[in-house]
Amino acid sequence: MAAAVAAALGSVSASAIPVQWTDWESSSASNGYTAQGTIQSGTEVVGVTYNNPRGVAFDQLNGGRDYWQNARSGRNPATSPYTSPELANGVDNIPDGTDIIALRFAGMQTLSFSQTIANPFFAYVSLNGNGYAFDQDFELLSVGGVDGNDCGYWGCGTSRKEIVDLGNGVFEYQLLGTGEPHGTLRFTGAFDSVSWRSLSNEYWNGFTVGIEGTQAQVFPCEVDPTLPQCNPGTAVPAPATLLLMGLGLAGLGFTRQKLK
Repeated sequence: MAAAVAAALGSVSASAIPVQWTDWESSSASNGYTAQGTIQSGTEVVGVTYNNPRGVAFDQLNGGRDYWQNARSGRNPATSPYTSPELANGVDNIPDGTDIIALRFAGMQTLSFSQTIANPFFAYVSLNGNGYAFDQDFELLSVGGVDGNDCGYWGCGTSRKEIVDLGNGVFEYQLLGTGEPHGTLRFTGAFDSVSWRSLSNEYWNGFTVGIEGTQAQVFPCEVDPTLPQCNPGTAVPAPATLLLMGLGLAGLGFTRQKLK
């Protein structure tokens, strides 16, 4: 966690979250298309698996063009389509490197994590002519060309969320847009996986995923309710309280010495 603290101190804004982005490392034609990656979060390494039974347009796992830059003019976290330093739950840092998975087919796909993670972030490139329907609600944090953000690599656009009632208490949370949307959204809570449906065929639109941390790092009381910080009534006194108690005991000792 020391690295995360250091990153926060050096961030664009203290309110934004230093996101740990996926390092996509390998892919295969297993079950259509499957990619493997890792996320380093403090001392924890989280495995990430992406599967799309219909396949993808391409992937970029080691070098290549930087589709995460600001309007083809380099990177500036203060005005990036993928950062939101002004928000308490915003993103502090642009996706690392040039890793990206580019999609082209309509259909379902899934991200799975090797351990439960907290508050995943989803960054997307060029979502024009398509949309994503997620199985979880999300918060749209930033969009290129909106609220002072630079445009993305392929231009500017708008993004919006629509909630669709599928019946029987099931909802679909759709990310839609116009123009050339580039941006980042956030899911809130603890997750083992996230699934979504590409709404149409379109060549191409891309993504990567990051996390705030593991469930144990961000929501420790959900993992172990017996931790001292989870039970304020039994918590160890704060240092200031201990100091006062110590001074009081020292005074008693001094008084006793005088009475001898």
